[in-house]
Amino acid sequence: MIIELAAFLSPATALTFPDIDPIIVSIGPIFGIGPISLRWYGLMYLVGFAAAYWLASRRLPRTGWTKDELSDLLFYSFLGVILGGRIGYVLFYNFSAFTDNPLILFRIWEGGMSFHGGCIGVILAAWWYSRRRGWKFLAVGDFIAPLVPIGLGAGRIGNFINGELWGRQTDVPWAFIFPDAGPNPRHPSQLYEFFLEGAVLFVILWLYSVRPRPVGSVGGLFLLGYGVFRFIVEFYREPDLHLANLYASGLTQGQMLCIPMILGGLGLIIYAYKYSPVGPVPPQPKAKKSSKANKQKIAS
Repeated sequence: MIIELAAFLSPATALTFPDIDPIIVSIGPIFGIGPISLRWYGLMYLVGFAAAYWLASRRLPRTGWTKDELSDLLFYSFLGVILGGRIGYVLFYNFSAFTDNPLILFRIWEGGMSFHGGCIGVILAAWWYSRRRGWKFLAVGDFIAPLVPIGLGAGRIGNFINGELWGRQTDVPWAFIFPDAGPNPRHPSQLYEFFLEGAVLFVILWLYSVRPRPVGSVGGLFLLGYGVFRFIVEFYREPDLHLANLYASGLTQGQMLCIPMILGGLGLIIYAYKYSPVGPVPPQPKAKKSSKANKQKIAS
């Protein structure tokens, strides 16, 4: 049976994994520090942040906020992504190592980021800044939600280039043999996540939020959409070895973390449509007045 399985998962049917150096450029060491490296994964974060700022700027006129306020909001949100992502990874995926040595939390050079932790970090940052400015938290969440999938998609491309977070073994024609995942073909689950959590979720949220919606419904749709897509992809993604049999149900850690997202998203959508007012209509361009009309107005 083992021989049949090996033939079934023959590497000859797999695609060639692209030979891309995870490090784009490396400088140093300089004065004993370094080398300092720019990696594709880090670049993907920058791409996601830049795209989020550009998209947010396009919708800024409908909010009544200033550019400085937008920059501050996105800065604290990005900070929430980094801090929350790191803390979430340690607590959700590497808690035993954390209890043995809490300083592992600060070893960011060893890698390890969690989306669910990053999401909690963004929510807390948006809540804090909303209170500081006197804004409605749910309205701020609706503004931020459509910006997130671009960064998610970019991050998954970075995961694929790094050859990490690969999928389960398979015989599908588009399977890859990842450099550090053994000799058998595997699902490119990073690309599945890029497509669903990045591209598809962005299109859904962006088109849904073009028109005014009940306050809180856009944020709720993000939680629901991401939770469902991630839950599905987890069936094709290889779980971390130390978390492979964590739950008797057979669900992965990622799926367990998605369940409250799905329920919370559904609850928020129901609440929004039942109790929340519809968000403000984007301001329309003002009609230009003729110079003659302007002169009459001045004369009066």
